[in-house]
Amino acid sequence: METGTNGWTGRAQWVGLPGGLLRLRRLLLVIWTTLLTLGTALVLGLTAGPGWAAFGALWLAVLAWGWVLLGRNWRSWKYAERADDLLISRGVLWQEQTVVPYGRMQLVEVTSGPLERRFGLASVQLHTAAAATDAKIPGLVPAEAERLRDRLTELGEARSAGL
Repeated sequence: METGTNGWTGRAQWVGLPGGLLRLRRLLLVIWTTLLTLGTALVLGLTAGPGWAAFGALWLAVLAWGWVLLGRNWRSWKYAERADDLLISRGVLWQEQTVVPYGRMQLVEVTSGPLERRFGLASVQLHTAAAATDAKIPGLVPAEAERLRDRLTELGEARSAGL
């Protein structure tokens, strides 16, 4: 996996997220919409009659809509390492790009919850002096998250030495 820039020219090479995060989010979507479909159909079927149980199928429309939206959201996440900062871009309708200068980073941590570990994922959380510029890159492969943490820490120490 290539990251960074070509010869530090300032032209960023964007790196997308691996597919594990999309699989995890879609699995959660399927589980929740299935439970809601069954619950709605059961409650309406027992209280209002069997014909009303068909309204439980509305959750299947939510499943189809959510499936597409999750794919679009996952494709929108990307990051790039440049000579002096890290760029994080995300968002479909409201696009957001965060620039985190290496010299301003105070803490870089790798986190992984139980579901993330099950799917082989980790997140990199960047903390800076200004709370508004804190940034997170979710859904990375643990080896890439650790590599990124070590590289960002190294670059942060080198850039903040002059402060």
